[in-house]
Amino acid sequence: MKVAFLGTGLMGLPMAQRLLAADIELVAYNRTPEKLAPLQASGAEIVTHPRHAISAAECVVLMLTNASAIYNVLLSDTAWRTLEGRTIIQMGTITPTESQEIRDAVVSGGGEYLEAPVLGSIPEAQAGKLIVMVGAEAEQYQRHLKLLQNFGSEPLHIGPVGTAAALKLALNQLIASLTTSFALSLAFVQRQGVDVDTFMQILRDSSLYAPTFDKKLQRMLDGNYANPNFPTKHLLKDTELFISEAKSRGLDLSSIKGVRQILQTAVKMSLADDDYSSLFSVVKEWGE
Repeated sequence: MKVAFLGTGLMGLPMAQRLLAADIELVAYNRTPEKLAPLQASGAEIVTHPRHAISAAECVVLMLTNASAIYNVLLSDTAWRTLEGRTIIQMGTITPTESQEIRDAVVSGGGEYLEAPVLGSIPEAQAGKLIVMVGAEAEQYQRHLKLLQNFGSEPLHIGPVGTAAALKLALNQLIASLTTSFALSLAFVQRQGVDVDTFMQILRDSSLYAPTFDKKLQRMLDGNYANPNFPTKHLLKDTELFISEAKSRGLDLSSIKGVRQILQTAVKMSLADDDYSSLFSVVKEWGE
């Protein structure tokens, strides 16, 4: 089977490299052609237009920024006409509603559609240890399981299209909220003169602890947010998606709206392309 990979950014590149390492024939497209150089060096076929990638492959993997990018790349007039008989696997973070609408467009073009968003960042993508959540019919899940196992050893079938997208947004809401809450507590104990090591020791021994706290602690203490695995702007985008979808479900969004404001401020502080732990800078400087 020949696979087309559309979108080779921070996560897409190592995921595409996993397919090449498994000796899967790969054709790749990216809006920024320079990002394709490592894949070309590893033997991937490189194309300059998405329709060429789609028409050359049986299966198309999408790791694009948002639904708008998917429409531009996959569902333009020229690309949409190449979908017949092809499988589209959408692996980025979009809302359930967007995913279902894209599925309907793909099916109307004669293709089939699965969603398979992932949890994890660049190290997990490189090691093939992402958590892969699949929204599809059971038969589709089984038929594409072997391909998806290149990204994570145990892809989980969540339910029909929309359910995996919803679960991914729920998890990313936790990333934003947990990190913001930890940043606030860290800034508070610092201002109160409490030893950070003591704070962390007690936190680690409690049921409140989450491993992400230690992953972000040193970045926050050092103010070093360079070389991100997940940039602030992407977490803001996912938080906006969560709020949009949750609003239609009648949920109280007061807490996550506060997190969104902090992320928006971080972006305004020129931290958009830095690691999302940069929100600590906003939290600790808010009242200064």
